[in-house]
Amino acid sequence: MVKVKSFSGMRCSMAGALEVIGDRWALLLIRDLSFGMGRYDELRASTNIPPATLAARLKHLVETGIVERTRYQERPPRDEYRLTDKGRDLWKVTLSLREWGDRWDASGFGVPMETVDLKTGHSLHLALVDDETGEVVPFERATLRPGPGADDTVRRLLGSG
Repeated sequence: MVKVKSFSGMRCSMAGALEVIGDRWALLLIRDLSFGMGRYDELRASTNIPPATLAARLKHLVETGIVERTRYQERPPRDEYRLTDKGRDLWKVTLSLREWGDRWDASGFGVPMETVDLKTGHSLHLALVDDETGEVVPFERATLRPGPGADDTVRRLLGSG
């Protein structure tokens, strides 16, 4: 088994997020939980994840506050899993991965689902939006700058130090 290096302590929001989420199995579980699945057997059937891996990933997601576990049956004990507010906030991450996979046909089967506006039925996609003006900003105009938590390494990386 490959030992995975921890990202904890790195001054990088992406590394921190990956540390909290865990791995690719966790992202598939977050996907399915966002679809409304919540029972162990549903999650297992949807992902075909090995039982020990499923148990470990669900435990990790509960410990990191992405998922909450609720007992729905005492005998035998059965739990249901739901995304917390923190977990539901990952929807943009999963949408972004899906959009990238669709664009580059990562599954090899074409586009399996689309995001649409409930009111109009029109297709939707993620975009960069200016916080103050609401203007959609093209990728070419986007850049990074050091934030309040930046250290010297981040400043050097961004050419600001």
